[in-house]
Amino acid sequence: MKQPIACALALAIATALGGCATAPAATADKEAPMPASAYAGVFAAPSPLPLHYPQFDQIHDGDFAPAFDAGMAQQLREIAAIADDPAAPTFQNTIVAMEKSGQVLDRASNVFFNLQGTYKTDARDAIERDYAPKFAAHRDAISLNPKLFARIKALYDGRASLGLDPIDARLLEKRYQDFVRAGAALSDAQKARIREINGELSKLGTQFDQNVLAEVNDSAVVVDSRDQLKGMSEEQIAATAEAAKARKLDGKYVIALLNTTGQPAETQLQDRALRQRLHEASVARGSRGNQWDNTGIVSQVLKLRAERARLLGYDTYANYVLADETAANQDNVNRMLRQLAPNAVANARREGGDLQAMIDADQKANKQPSFKLAPWDWSYYSEKVRQAKYNFDESQLKPYFEMKHVLEDGVFYAANKLYGISFKQRTDLPKYHPDTSTYDVFDKDGKQLAIFIWDPYARSSKRGGAWMNTYVSQSDLTGDMPVVANHLNIPKPSEGKPTLLTWDEVTTAFHEFGHALHGFFQDVRYPYYSMNVPRDFVEYPSQVNEMWADWPEVLAHYAKHYQTGEAMPQALLDKVIAASKFNQGFATTEYLEAAMLDQRLHQAPADKIPAAGDVMAFEADALKADGFDYAPVPPRYRTPYFSHIMGGYAAGYYAYIWSEVLAANTTEYIKQHGGLLRENGDRLRAKVLAPGGEIAPGQLFPNFAGYEAKIEPLLEARGLTSK
Repeated sequence: MKQPIACALALAIATALGGCATAPAATADKEAPMPASAYAGVFAAPSPLPLHYPQFDQIHDGDFAPAFDAGMAQQLREIAAIADDPAAPTFQNTIVAMEKSGQVLDRASNVFFNLQGTYKTDARDAIERDYAPKFAAHRDAISLNPKLFARIKALYDGRASLGLDPIDARLLEKRYQDFVRAGAALSDAQKARIREINGELSKLGTQFDQNVLAEVNDSAVVVDSRDQLKGMSEEQIAATAEAAKARKLDGKYVIALLNTTGQPAETQLQDRALRQRLHEASVARGSRGNQWDNTGIVSQVLKLRAERARLLGYDTYANYVLADETAANQDNVNRMLRQLAPNAVANARREGGDLQAMIDADQKANKQPSFKLAPWDWSYYSEKVRQAKYNFDESQLKPYFEMKHVLEDGVFYAANKLYGISFKQRTDLPKYHPDTSTYDVFDKDGKQLAIFIWDPYARSSKRGGAWMNTYVSQSDLTGDMPVVANHLNIPKPSEGKPTLLTWDEVTTAFHEFGHALHGFFQDVRYPYYSMNVPRDFVEYPSQVNEMWADWPEVLAHYAKHYQTGEAMPQALLDKVIAASKFNQGFATTEYLEAAMLDQRLHQAPADKIPAAGDVMAFEADALKADGFDYAPVPPRYRTPYFSHIMGGYAAGYYAYIWSEVLAANTTEYIKQHGGLLRENGDRLRAKVLAPGGEIAPGQLFPNFAGYEAKIEPLLEARGLTSK
C-alpha cells in the first residue's frame, strides 16, 4: 500500500481551531514569547512569491522558534478576543473569527513540519523536541478554553434558528464535535489530566519518529565484497559503493533500508545469506535494546491513549478514533478486515506454493539440497515465478520507465486528458533541496490552479515511504491557492545515470499524484475544510489515480525506452497488464497483518496493554490470533517502526483498504462510462475532489456514481474471490 498523506504533518499538530492549515501552540517558557506585533521575521507576512510559495532560500533553522513563539502568542490573543467578546456569540464573531486566527503560526508550522518529513537537520530535531509539548499545551489552551467552548456550545444548541446554509452549519457542528472530542466538556480535573496526557504523547511521538529514522540509518547493511551483490545492476552497485564512501567505508558497499519490512534489494540479490541479513536487519529495527529502541515508547503511548479515550467516554482508543471516521466503530472495521483476511492468506499460501516449487527446481538443477521458503526469499523467487508465468522481469521494464517520462508523459498526461489541466516546469523558485523540481499547474481555462513540488529521491534526512503534503491550502476565506508536494523514496542513481523506476515505483508516483490532485482541486469556503476528510476516505482519490498507470493509452504514452525513445513493445505492455494481479496474496496479507495489528494494539483493554518487554510477544500473539500464521509473509510494518500508527493513522491503518472499496467501485464506474474521458474527470472533480470536508464523505461516492459502493469490485481487483 502506498503511504500518502494529505496534510498529514499539519494534521498531526492541528489545533481544534483549524483544518489542515491550523497549527499548535504555547506554554510558559523561561522567557516570555515575543509579541506578534514585534515579530518581523520571514513568516510575519505571507510569502511574496507566487501563490505564497515558501521562501526556502530565506528560511533558516533559527527562524522557526521566534515565529512559533510570536505565532502562538498572537493566536492566544486572537482566541482571548473571541472568548471575551461581550457581544452575544454569532457565527461570524466566533466560528469565522476562529478560522482567521493563527496565521503566523500556520505559515511557520506548515513549512517546519513539512521540512521535518523531507529534509531533517539536527537543529530541526532539537526544535521539534523542544516545541512538541509547547504545541500540545497551546492546542489545549484553545480547545479546553471554557469561555470559547461556551460560545461554540451556545451557537450549536441554537443552530436551528441561525439560518445557516449547509456549509456553515456543517462547520459549526464539526467545530463543536472537535471541542467535545478534545475534552472541552470535561471537569477541570479531567481537563488537567488531558493536558498532561497530550503533553506526554507529543514528546513520545517526536522521539518515536526520530528513533525510526536513526534506526533506518544505523541498520544499513555493510557488504564487504562486490561478488555478494550479484543480481544487482551496475548502477545499483555503484550507488551502494557511493553510499559506503559517504560513511567513510571506501572499498565496501552499503545497502540502505527503507521503512517497510521488505527491502527492494531482496528482489535481486542472488546471495541468500545476504538477503537474510538484510531482512533480519530490517525486522529488528526499534527492538534491539539500543538507544533507539521504541518498544518502551509504544507501551507508554498505548497506555496514555487508552486513558485519554476513557476520560472522553470511550471503552477503547480505537472506538474513540473511529467515531470520527466513516467506519464509525471498531466492530465495523473488524468485520471488514476479517472478511478479507482468510482469502488473502489462502492466496498467499498458493503463491508460496509456487515459490517453493521454484526453489525446489532451482536447487535440484544446481544439485543442491532444497530449503524452506523464508521471508527473505519471497520477493526474489516471486520475480522468478513472474518471469516464468509472464515471460518478463523487472529488468526488462525499467528501461521504459525513466522517471521524468513517467512523471510528465504519464502522470501529467493522464491528468491532462482526464481533467484538462496542464503543467510547466519553472526554475526560478527557490528549493529546500536541489533534487526537487517545481511545476506551475494550469486549469482547463488556462488560469493558474496550483504549484506542484516533486521530491522523488531517498536520502538519510528523509522519512520513509511516500506521501503528499500541503504548504498552502486553498480557501475562499483567505483567497489562498494550493502549493502541494509529492515525496517518494526512489534510490538515487550514481552521477550521470538515468533514474529508472520499478513498476511499484511507477504506481506509487500515480498514487501520490492522486493526493496532489485532491489538493489542487479543493474548492472550499473555509480553511477548516481544505483536505480535511477522514483517514478512511483520504486514500480514495489516490487509489483511483493508480488506475491510469497501466491504462493502455497512458502506458503507451510514457513507457518509452530511455535511450532509443522506442515505445514498449505491445507484447510486453500486454504482459504488464496481465500481471497486474500477480503476488496480490502477498501484498494483501502483509497489509492486512499491519492493519489488524494496529487494531489489536488500540482495541486492547487497559489491563491488557503490553509492557515494553512484552510488545513483540503481543505482536506475535495478535498476528496468530487473526490467522496470520504463515511465516514467509511478515507484516508490512512491525510495531517498533510502524510510524503510521504513532501519527495520524493510529487505529486507522485499515483506512487504505476501506477507501479502496470506494476506489475499486469508482474505477469500475469510469471503465463502464468510457474510461479516460473529460466527462468522467469533470464529474470526479466536482463530486469527489473539490468538496473537501464541506460534504460528509459518506455522501461523495453516491453523489458521483448514483449508488452505494459494494465490496465485490475490491475483491475482484485484489484477486480475493474464491478460487
